[in-house]
Amino acid sequence: MTTATTTAPSPAQYLLTVRDLRVSFPGKGWRAPRTDVLQGVDLDVRPGETLGLVGESGSGKTTIGRAILGLVPVTSGSITFAGERIDTATTARRRALSRDLQVIFQDPYTSLNPSLTIGDTLSEPLLGQGMNSREARARVGALLDRVHLPADAGTRLPREFSGGQRQRVAIARALALRPRLIVCDEPVSALDLTTQRTVLDLLLEIQEETGVSYLFVSHDLSVVRCMSHRVAVIHRGVIVETGDAHRITRSPEHPYTRTLLLAAPVADVAAQRHRRQERAVATPTPRR
Repeated sequence: MTTATTTAPSPAQYLLTVRDLRVSFPGKGWRAPRTDVLQGVDLDVRPGETLGLVGESGSGKTTIGRAILGLVPVTSGSITFAGERIDTATTARRRALSRDLQVIFQDPYTSLNPSLTIGDTLSEPLLGQGMNSREARARVGALLDRVHLPADAGTRLPREFSGGQRQRVAIARALALRPRLIVCDEPVSALDLTTQRTVLDLLLEIQEETGVSYLFVSHDLSVVRCMSHRVAVIHRGVIVETGDAHRITRSPEHPYTRTLLLAAPVADVAAQRHRRQERAVATPTPRR
């Protein structure tokens, strides 16, 4: 598998900036207190860069992606995309932002309309942005070729494809409007290891050709290592460590990140046993 190569744009040239982001949800039951999911998150994504956002289930990593996409309300803080404040954007403005800001969801089947052909699924955002039918058909053909699917895939339904092929369709849909940033929400966690490698290589290939930025959300440090230029580690709604992907995924400083690293499987049985023993005595404490 190829790996992301580090680029170094000026720190001032951020495509996405998140500052002091807080999200809370109502508690369950009458008069139940609200649950604070995100507690003052700061992160940045540069043009052409992949920022890996890693943490265990319930850490708040998916909520960050959904807040950026406008799918959950922001309690406080700010989200700025290409110099524009978007956390307070109207519905109409959000629709317009879809040209530059897209998402790839975890489950490639439930994210596709089962009653629409692949061609109709890919044409829908193009037609919605004012492209005529002929241009849309040509663009769909180019997208299918870009994600290495046969030309007749456009006439078929999602159920006729494997999980990996459906995820390629989801990638093609995200690419349809030539976005500047794609939020990848656990895009390979539902796939087998061989298919994961194929999809990750495709994402890297697309980034190299188009310069698109990724916010790559995952619980798997090994996946984040091969995809990311930088990594942010989130624990209980707090970013506990941020830095170069090579350093974070090999010699992390924070106890929680070290625990995540020990949880990653390795092929060697003895090494895996040693990791389990180390993880058993690890007691991570989140930094505030």
